Amino acid sequence: MPTLRLPTAQRGVETYATRAPKAVRPAVGPFSRIAFSAAHVVADPLADHDPWTAPAIDWDRTIAYRRHLWSLGLGVAEAMDTAQRGMGLDWPTSLELIGRALDAARDVPGALIASGAGTDHLAPGPDVTIDDVIRAYETQCAAVENLGGRIILMASRALAAAARGPDDYIRVYDRILGQVRRPVIIHWLGEMFDPALAGYWGAADHAVAMTTCLDVLGAHAAKIDGIKISLLDKDKEITMRRRLPQGVRMYTGDDFNYAELIAGDAAGHSDALLGIFDAIAPAASAALGRLAEGDEAAFHEILAPTVPLSRHIFRAPTRFYKTGVVFMAYLNGHQDHFAMVGGQQSARSALHLAELFRLADQAGLLADPDMACRRMATVMALHGVA
Repeated sequence: MPTLRLPTAQRGVETYATRAPKAVRPAVGPFSRIAFSAAHVVADPLADHDPWTAPAIDWDRTIAYRRHLWSLGLGVAEAMDTAQRGMGLDWPTSLELIGRALDAARDVPGALIASGAGTDHLAPGPDVTIDDVIRAYETQCAAVENLGGRIILMASRALAAAARGPDDYIRVYDRILGQVRRPVIIHWLGEMFDPALAGYWGAADHAVAMTTCLDVLGAHAAKIDGIKISLLDKDKEITMRRRLPQGVRMYTGDDFNYAELIAGDAAGHSDALLGIFDAIAPAASAALGRLAEGDEAAFHEILAPTVPLSRHIFRAPTRFYKTGVVFMAYLNGHQDHFAMVGGQQSARSALHLAELFRLADQAGLLADPDMACRRMATVMALHGVA
């Protein structure tokens, strides 16, 4: 097996020997859980643009990755934070991404796709009113539905800044949920993913916020397919899951405890809408296939080695997890470069990337260790590790 030089936490350099990749049997469904992967975008490093302020997308590679996810039986959660939505990817480009992905999905029998609608074209500010937030949501929801898409109703930075309490959240969600044509997935994105969303639902205490959110879900259950919560706290998710209205799904967004939450317990389980499924897609597919066959032990056996990798990718500052997701795509040959929208390839250190490489290798997730080592050596050389 190939070797390479990697930096260590002791400010040294070691020779690291890779392992053989694990032979997993990806499935194509049907699964016993609904499973969306929040998919990343592939930047175009050769575009003539300002990479910090103007997104440039390699559309062919971006759509090819979605086809890869569909081929594994996974759904695509489009234009979410994994795609750097609101963190480099603006609304006009997001809408183009949604349209292109929906077009591609029509060529794939059974392709599952839902797309983010939010308010990110509305900059938060002291003059922004709740009515402004409502109009912004209406604009994006109409745009997604006019393309024939299903909506994931994203959390709003503008609403978090403008709201003065729970009643403002109830007013906004009442208005939007009263208008949508098809049941939506609501996304409660925690402040660990986006600090601008602290205090969402009108309370800093997640237990209090959860009560407001559940009131909204109960009032509009017929218009809600499910809720994805991304709080990285399995106990909060389980508590909320057990209080959901009849027919409303829980989609786990917990990239720390996903295996346990998807497997569930006697009182129920979570479906999945996860950023980490982008990075571990073949293993996720294989595990879900075994779970559908009734082999829960094999499900956990496949996913258990991926959890340390996921916890590393999503470590604080969690909002920079996209760097690790894209790095995995680069190591596994799904793109030819490690460039990101907004220049976010620089958001993690060489030491962080080196540990990611080790954990991915130990989980058997490097499809071609020779290629992964060559690419890793190039990145390390750019960081001064010879």
